[in-house]
Amino acid sequence: MPTNKDILKNRSFFSTAELAKMLGISRVAIFKKIKSGAIQAEKIGRNYVIPKEEMGAVLGTLVSETRRKEIDRSVERTVQEYGDALRRLGKE
Repeated sequence: MPTNKDILKNRSFFSTAELAKMLGISRVAIFKKIKSGAIQAEKIGRNYVIPKEEMGAVLGTLVSETRRKEIDRSVERTVQEYGDALRRLGKE
């Protein structure tokens, strides 16, 4: 009996609903990203599908705006607190 990993490995496309679930965002957000070109998708009938080859780029580069702001704040705090130490480490 095939496992979930086997099923995913053998698929060529993923639906917008599946991608939304993987990323933890809404389908509407997926459609907006498709429309803006951030996600490359193909239209089949009335539905969009995301090619398997695109999944690596999608999963690796898309970060929600909230998460992006958290990361930016964390980086700013780290640089403020440890900027001198980071510069010294960079010289070594």
